Amino acid sequence: MNLERVGRRYGLRGPWVLREVGLGLPAGSLVRITGTNGSGKSTLLRLVAGIDAPTEGRITGRPRRTAYVPERFPAALPFTASGYLTHLGRVQGLGRAEAATRAGEWLERFGAGRFADTQLAELSKGSSQKVAVAQALLAGPGLLVLDEAWTGLDTGAREQLDRAVRERVAAGGTVVFVDHDPRRLAGEADAAFTVEAGRVRTGTPGRDQDVRTRARIVASGGSPLPDGLPGSPSYEQGPDGTTVYGVDAAHSDALLRALLAASWHIHELSTEAIRAGRV
Repeated sequence: MNLERVGRRYGLRGPWVLREVGLGLPAGSLVRITGTNGSGKSTLLRLVAGIDAPTEGRITGRPRRTAYVPERFPAALPFTASGYLTHLGRVQGLGRAEAATRAGEWLERFGAGRFADTQLAELSKGSSQKVAVAQALLAGPGLLVLDEAWTGLDTGAREQLDRAVRERVAAGGTVVFVDHDPRRLAGEADAAFTVEAGRVRTGTPGRDQDVRTRARIVASGGSPLPDGLPGSPSYEQGPDGTTVYGVDAAHSDALLRALLAASWHIHELSTEAIRAGRV
Protein backbone atom coordinates (compact mmCIF):
# COMPACT_ATOMS: atom_id res chain seq x y z
CA MET A 1 0.00 0.00 0.00
CA ASN A 2 1.34 3.44 -0.92
CA LEU A 3 0.51 7.06 -0.13
CA GLU A 4 1.81 9.37 -2.83
CA ARG A 5 2.06 13.11 -2.10
CA VAL A 6 -1.09 12.91 -0.01
CA GLY A 7 -2.57 16.00 1.60
CA ARG A 8 -5.72 16.61 3.61
CA ARG A 9 -7.61 19.69 4.66
CA TYR A 10 -11.19 20.24 5.78
CA GLY A 11 -13.18 22.68 3.68
CA LEU A 12 -12.19 24.49 0.50
CA ARG A 13 -10.25 27.16 2.39
CA GLY A 14 -9.44 25.30 5.58
CA PRO A 15 -5.86 24.94 6.79
CA TRP A 16 -3.89 21.94 5.63
CA VAL A 17 -3.70 19.23 8.28
CA LEU A 18 -1.27 17.12 6.24
CA ARG A 19 0.81 17.87 3.12
CA GLU A 20 3.08 15.90 0.81
CA VAL A 21 2.78 12.61 2.70
CA GLY A 22 4.65 9.78 1.05
CA LEU A 23 4.52 6.38 2.77
CA GLY A 24 5.01 2.78 1.78
CA LEU A 25 3.22 0.23 3.95
CA PRO A 26 4.28 -3.29 2.94
CA ALA A 27 2.23 -6.38 3.74
CA GLY A 28 3.19 -8.21 6.91
CA SER A 29 4.49 -5.10 8.67
CA LEU A 30 3.81 -3.38 11.98
CA VAL A 31 3.91 0.42 11.68
CA ARG A 32 3.85 2.87 14.59
CA ILE A 33 2.72 6.49 14.17
CA THR A 34 3.82 9.05 16.75
CA GLY A 35 3.35 12.78 17.20
CA THR A 36 2.06 15.37 19.60
CA ASN A 37 -1.59 15.92 20.39
CA GLY A 38 -3.31 17.63 17.46
CA SER A 39 -0.45 17.01 15.06
CA GLY A 40 -2.58 15.09 12.55
CA LYS A 41 -2.02 11.49 13.64
CA SER A 42 -5.72 10.60 13.60
CA THR A 43 -6.19 12.29 10.22
CA LEU A 44 -3.35 10.19 8.82
CA LEU A 45 -4.89 6.98 10.20
CA ARG A 46 -8.29 7.84 8.73
CA LEU A 47 -6.67 8.37 5.34
CA VAL A 48 -4.80 5.07 5.58
CA ALA A 49 -8.00 3.24 6.57
CA GLY A 50 -10.06 4.86 3.82
CA ILE A 51 -12.42 6.61 6.22
CA ASP A 52 -11.39 9.97 4.73
CA ALA A 53 -10.34 10.68 1.16
CA PRO A 54 -7.21 12.72 0.43
CA THR A 55 -7.66 16.29 -0.74
CA GLU A 56 -4.62 15.87 -2.95
CA GLY A 57 -2.38 12.98 -3.97
CA ARG A 58 -3.44 9.35 -4.16
CA ILE A 59 -3.49 6.15 -2.12
CA THR A 60 -3.05 2.82 -3.90
CA GLY A 61 -2.89 -0.83 -2.93
CA ARG A 62 -5.24 -0.74 0.06
CA PRO A 63 -6.26 -4.31 0.97
CA ARG A 64 -9.87 -5.28 0.26
CA ARG A 65 -10.53 -6.08 3.89
CA THR A 66 -9.61 -3.05 5.96
CA ALA A 67 -10.59 -2.53 9.61
CA TYR A 68 -10.37 0.58 11.76
CA VAL A 69 -10.74 1.21 15.49
CA PRO A 70 -11.30 4.89 16.34
CA GLU A 71 -10.29 6.47 19.62
CA ARG A 72 -14.01 6.93 20.44
CA PHE A 73 -16.38 4.12 19.56
CA PRO A 74 -19.96 5.18 18.63
CA ALA A 75 -21.69 3.01 21.22
CA ALA A 76 -25.23 4.41 20.84
CA LEU A 77 -26.21 2.06 18.00
CA PRO A 78 -29.40 -0.07 17.93
CA PHE A 79 -27.65 -3.45 18.28
CA THR A 80 -26.64 -5.92 20.92
CA ALA A 81 -22.90 -6.57 21.08
CA SER A 82 -23.27 -9.91 19.29
CA GLY A 83 -25.75 -8.55 16.78
CA TYR A 84 -23.46 -5.66 15.89
CA LEU A 85 -20.47 -7.92 15.35
CA THR A 86 -22.50 -10.40 13.30
CA HIS A 87 -23.85 -7.58 11.15
CA LEU A 88 -20.36 -6.21 10.47
CA GLY A 89 -19.07 -9.70 9.76
CA ARG A 90 -21.74 -10.03 7.06
CA VAL A 91 -20.77 -6.62 5.66
CA GLN A 92 -17.16 -7.83 5.48
CA GLY A 93 -18.11 -10.91 3.49
CA LEU A 94 -18.66 -13.63 6.10
CA GLY A 95 -21.68 -15.91 6.07
CA ARG A 96 -24.22 -15.43 8.85
CA ALA A 97 -23.27 -18.56 10.80
CA GLU A 98 -19.54 -17.87 10.52
CA ALA A 99 -20.01 -14.23 11.48
CA ALA A 100 -22.03 -15.18 14.58
CA THR A 101 -19.47 -17.81 15.60
CA ARG A 102 -16.54 -15.43 15.24
CA ALA A 103 -18.45 -12.72 17.09
CA GLY A 104 -18.84 -15.01 20.08
CA GLU A 105 -15.20 -16.12 19.93
CA TRP A 106 -13.82 -12.59 19.90
CA LEU A 107 -16.12 -11.42 22.69
CA GLU A 108 -14.95 -14.33 24.81
CA ARG A 109 -11.33 -13.67 23.96
CA PHE A 110 -11.59 -10.08 25.16
CA GLY A 111 -13.48 -11.07 28.29
CA ALA A 112 -16.85 -9.68 27.15
CA GLY A 113 -18.72 -12.89 26.38
CA ARG A 114 -21.30 -12.25 29.08
CA PHE A 115 -22.31 -9.02 27.31
CA ALA A 116 -23.15 -10.70 24.00
CA ASP A 117 -26.87 -9.96 24.35
CA THR A 118 -26.44 -6.52 25.94
CA GLN A 119 -27.42 -3.41 24.00
CA LEU A 120 -24.38 -1.36 22.95
CA ALA A 121 -25.82 1.75 24.59
CA GLU A 122 -25.88 -0.08 27.95
CA LEU A 123 -22.24 -1.16 27.90
CA SER A 124 -19.53 0.51 29.96
CA LYS A 125 -16.79 2.40 28.12
CA GLY A 126 -14.37 -0.48 28.62
CA SER A 127 -16.82 -3.10 27.34
CA SER A 128 -17.71 -0.90 24.37
CA GLN A 129 -14.02 -0.70 23.50
CA LYS A 130 -13.82 -4.50 23.57
CA VAL A 131 -16.62 -4.63 21.01
CA ALA A 132 -14.78 -2.00 18.94
CA VAL A 133 -11.59 -4.04 18.73
CA ALA A 134 -13.54 -7.28 18.17
CA GLN A 135 -15.33 -5.84 15.13
CA ALA A 136 -11.98 -4.91 13.60
CA LEU A 137 -10.55 -8.40 13.98
CA LEU A 138 -13.36 -10.85 13.32
CA ALA A 139 -12.96 -11.00 9.51
CA GLY A 140 -9.15 -11.21 9.40
CA PRO A 141 -8.38 -7.81 7.81
CA GLY A 142 -5.45 -7.33 5.48
CA LEU A 143 -5.05 -3.82 6.91
CA LEU A 144 -5.75 -3.08 10.58
CA VAL A 145 -5.66 0.56 11.73
CA LEU A 146 -5.74 1.23 15.48
CA ASP A 147 -6.13 4.77 16.86
CA GLU A 148 -5.33 4.38 20.58
CA ALA A 149 -7.43 1.21 20.57
CA TRP A 150 -5.93 0.04 23.88
CA THR A 151 -7.41 3.01 25.78
CA GLY A 152 -10.11 1.87 28.19
CA LEU A 153 -9.23 -1.83 28.01
CA ASP A 154 -8.34 -3.79 31.12
CA THR A 155 -4.97 -5.52 31.41
CA GLY A 156 -6.18 -8.86 30.08
CA ALA A 157 -7.85 -7.30 27.05
CA ARG A 158 -4.79 -5.16 26.28
CA GLU A 159 -2.65 -8.29 26.28
CA GLN A 160 -5.13 -10.02 23.97
CA LEU A 161 -5.02 -7.07 21.57
CA ASP A 162 -1.20 -7.16 21.59
CA ARG A 163 -1.40 -10.85 20.72
CA ALA A 164 -4.00 -10.26 18.00
CA VAL A 165 -1.79 -7.59 16.40
CA ARG A 166 1.13 -10.02 16.27
CA GLU A 167 -1.14 -12.66 14.73
CA ARG A 168 -2.31 -10.29 12.00
CA VAL A 169 1.25 -9.37 11.08
CA ALA A 170 2.33 -13.03 11.10
CA ALA A 171 -0.58 -13.81 8.76
CA GLY A 172 0.68 -11.22 6.27
CA GLY A 173 -1.51 -8.30 7.33
CA THR A 174 -0.39 -4.71 7.81
CA VAL A 175 -1.08 -3.09 11.17
CA VAL A 176 -0.78 0.68 11.63
CA PHE A 177 -1.24 2.00 15.15
CA VAL A 178 -1.07 4.96 17.51
CA ASP A 179 -0.81 4.49 21.25
CA HIS A 180 0.14 6.97 23.97
CA ASP A 181 2.14 4.34 25.86
CA PRO A 182 5.68 4.15 24.37
CA ARG A 183 6.01 0.64 25.82
CA ARG A 184 3.22 -0.66 23.61
CA LEU A 185 4.75 -3.30 21.31
CA ALA A 186 8.12 -1.69 22.01
CA GLY A 187 10.87 -2.89 19.71
CA GLU A 188 8.44 -4.82 17.49
CA ALA A 189 7.57 -2.18 14.88
CA ASP A 190 9.05 -2.64 11.41
CA ALA A 191 8.75 1.10 10.76
CA ALA A 192 7.88 4.26 12.67
CA PHE A 193 6.71 7.61 11.38
CA THR A 194 6.30 10.89 13.23
CA VAL A 195 3.66 13.47 12.31
CA GLU A 196 4.89 17.00 12.91
CA ALA A 197 3.65 20.35 11.58
CA GLY A 198 1.59 18.69 8.87
CA ARG A 199 4.45 16.58 7.58
CA VAL A 200 5.40 12.96 8.16
CA ARG A 201 9.01 12.00 8.75
CA THR A 202 10.59 8.60 9.06
CA GLY A 203 11.90 7.17 12.31
CA THR A 204 13.71 3.87 12.82
CA PRO A 205 12.60 1.75 15.80
CA GLY A 206 15.35 0.95 18.28
CA ARG A 207 17.82 3.45 16.85
CA ASP A 208 18.83 6.85 18.28
CA GLN A 209 17.90 9.87 16.20
CA ASP A 210 20.15 12.87 15.61
CA VAL A 211 17.06 15.04 16.02
CA ARG A 212 14.12 14.36 18.30
CA THR A 213 10.93 16.28 18.96
CA ARG A 214 10.15 17.74 22.37
CA ALA A 215 6.79 19.10 23.48
CA ARG A 216 6.30 22.22 25.62
CA ILE A 217 3.08 22.34 27.64
CA VAL A 218 2.03 25.43 29.59
CA ALA A 219 -0.62 24.66 32.22
CA SER A 220 -2.06 26.01 35.45
CA GLY A 221 -4.37 25.20 38.34
CA GLY A 222 -5.96 21.89 39.11
CA SER A 223 -5.47 19.21 41.74
CA PRO A 224 -2.07 18.01 42.97
CA LEU A 225 -0.42 15.77 40.42
CA PRO A 226 0.74 12.22 41.18
CA ASP A 227 4.38 11.22 41.28
CA GLY A 228 5.82 9.62 38.17
CA LEU A 229 4.19 11.71 35.44
CA PRO A 230 4.39 10.18 31.93
CA GLY A 231 7.74 10.77 30.27
CA SER A 232 9.37 12.16 33.48
CA PRO A 233 8.91 15.75 32.25
CA SER A 234 11.05 18.69 33.23
CA TYR A 235 9.16 21.69 34.59
CA GLU A 236 9.63 25.29 35.67
CA GLN A 237 7.41 28.02 36.98
CA GLY A 238 6.27 30.62 34.48
CA PRO A 239 6.10 34.34 35.37
CA ASP A 240 2.28 34.36 35.31
CA GLY A 241 1.71 31.50 37.74
CA THR A 242 1.71 28.80 35.07
CA THR A 243 3.90 25.71 35.02
CA VAL A 244 5.89 24.95 31.88
CA TYR A 245 6.47 21.24 31.23
CA GLY A 246 8.95 19.81 28.76
CA VAL A 247 8.65 16.18 27.61
CA ASP A 248 9.59 14.01 24.64
CA ALA A 249 6.86 14.21 22.02
CA ALA A 250 6.14 10.48 22.31
CA HIS A 251 4.89 11.09 25.87
CA SER A 252 3.01 14.34 25.27
CA ASP A 253 -0.44 12.78 24.80
CA ALA A 254 -0.10 10.79 28.02
CA LEU A 255 1.11 13.85 29.96
CA LEU A 256 -1.80 15.91 28.63
CA ARG A 257 -4.23 13.22 29.78
CA ALA A 258 -2.70 13.25 33.27
CA LEU A 259 -2.97 17.05 33.49
CA LEU A 260 -6.54 17.14 32.23
CA ALA A 261 -7.54 14.30 34.55
CA ALA A 262 -6.34 16.47 37.45
CA SER A 263 -8.41 19.43 36.12
CA TRP A 264 -5.42 21.47 34.98
CA HIS A 265 -6.00 24.16 32.34
CA ILE A 266 -3.83 23.89 29.22
CA HIS A 267 -2.73 27.32 27.95
CA GLU A 268 -0.30 26.33 25.24
CA LEU A 269 1.11 23.29 23.46
CA SER A 270 4.06 23.55 21.11
CA THR A 271 6.90 21.40 19.80
CA GLU A 272 10.51 21.95 18.84
CA ALA A 273 13.30 19.87 17.35
CA ILE A 274 16.05 19.04 19.82
CA ARG A 275 19.51 17.90 18.79
CA ALA A 276 20.71 14.70 20.48
CA GLY A 277 22.72 15.48 23.57
CA ARG A 278 20.63 18.51 24.58
CA VAL A 279 18.14 18.38 27.46
